[in-house]
Amino acid sequence: MFVLIFVMSGPRHFMSQTIGYAASQGVPMVSIAVPLSGVLAIAGGLSILLGYRAKIGAWMIALFLVCITPMMHKFWTVTDPMMYQMQFVMFMKNLLMLGAALLVTQLGSGPWSLDSRSK
Repeated sequence: MFVLIFVMSGPRHFMSQTIGYAASQGVPMVSIAVPLSGVLAIAGGLSILLGYRAKIGAWMIALFLVCITPMMHKFWTVTDPMMYQMQFVMFMKNLLMLGAALLVTQLGSGPWSLDSRSK
């Protein structure tokens, strides 16, 4: 369930609307950065989902979250109270997912993974 958000939202990183929104948030080299972040999200998510080199996939998700979170959810710059709350929640959600990804980097994907079949 953890990886669904990455696998399902990753393809949206190739859409012009997503790239445009990231540009409005000041993301540098947006036409390269946003699709690259989509590749990280999809590849990392699938890696964890399948349990194939899940620790590497989790590092990909961690890199994705560390880069994306402060750029896309700048709650400290928002003056509208409702938008502030929404961006704050999204920022905290990303921190939670970063913590989960870091756990996978250390613990791996478990006994049902493809990695454990090769042992």
